[in-house]
This record gives sequence, structure tokens and C-alpha cells, in this order.
Amino acid sequence: MTIEINHRTTGEVLHTHDGGSLQGADLSNADLSGSDLSGADLRNADLRNADLSGVNLRGSNLRGAGLNGASLSGADLHGARVSTRTDWPTLFCMVADAEGVV
Repeated sequence: MTIEINHRTTGEVLHTHDGGSLQGADLSNADLSGSDLSGADLRNADLRNADLSGVNLRGSNLRGAGLNGASLSGADLHGARVSTRTDWPTLFCMVADAEGVV
């Protein structure tokens, strides 16, 4: 399955994701709403100001990802792996176990 990742305001295609790694990808301001990114490798990805509403992030790796300013309304983060370096949006609250699993 291929997902086209568009700029949140201009609609310009930023990236085409075919299931491979998105580690370190610049997805800032991307419109990913409703996408299935379950199990995706998003380590150190820049997701600042991205629209992640309704996104399936089950089992994804968000260690070190920048999520400041991102919209996570309705996103499924069950089993996602995070770290102390994961940069969450202001006032965002989540609980992870000792191994960094949500």
C-alpha cells in the first residue's frame, strides 16, 4: 500500500510512503490524517505541526520523533515505542511502561 504524504496547507506532495522506513524523514506540516502507519519506523522523524488526526500508529517506533505542534486527535498510539527524546505537543499526556511502550 502506498501513502501519498501532502503538505498540510498547500497540498504539495512531500513524500510517497510504500511501507519502508520513515526514520529521520521530514514530515513537518504533512497531512497524514486517517493514514495507517501501524508498525512504521518513525525514529527521529520530524512530524512538527503535522496533522496526525485519526492516524493508526499502533506498534510504530516514535523514539526521538518531533511531534511538537502535531494534531493527534483520535490517533491510535497503542503499543507505540517512545523515548525521553520523543518531543510531544504541549499539554499532551500519555503513559508508557518502563520499556517506552505506550
